[in-house]
Amino acid sequence: MTKILQLKIKLNGIKPYIWRRFLVEDKISFHKLHEIIQIVISWENYNLYEFNVNGLEVGMPDEDYSEDIQDSKTIKFSEVLKKEKQKFHYLYDFGDSWEHIIVVEKILEKYPQKCPVCIAGERTCPPEDCGGDWGYEELLKIRKNKNHPEYKEKIVGWLGKDFDPEHFDINKVNKSLVICK
Repeated sequence: MTKILQLKIKLNGIKPYIWRRFLVEDKISFHKLHEIIQIVISWENYNLYEFNVNGLEVGMPDEDYSEDIQDSKTIKFSEVLKKEKQKFHYLYDFGDSWEHIIVVEKILEKYPQKCPVCIAGERTCPPEDCGGDWGYEELLKIRKNKNHPEYKEKIVGWLGKDFDPEHFDINKVNKSLVICK
């Protein structure tokens, strides 16, 4: 019988934390989980990724990075994660090294909505390829100072003057998750 897992993902290295709470079926593959995380966190899915569950590396096999990685399309979530409070890691973009911690908060027998669904979260995701934690912090400093020499290029021309690091639109996320149902 399919179970529903309530997961909480937190992006490490940035405070206050950027996090999401969402529900998935336990029968999905880790690759499908990656696709769901991309939508929930609002990444653009441009880069490689890897999950680490108690030393088991799961991702897209790539001979340039790791020969020990297990194919995320063939490993089901339910094969590896079976109990509440289990923690595992998700690394996205091996250049920027966005490190996330994921916790299985609850295992439910059923849920009234079709999964996946995002049920909570805070703050917006950093933009792709901004240089990791350090680059994002620098971008936020530039955003606060319209007289900064890089404001026009990095904020007006790239990030957008309307970028709000505190904003999180759960309705937009859930509309985007429809493609995963």
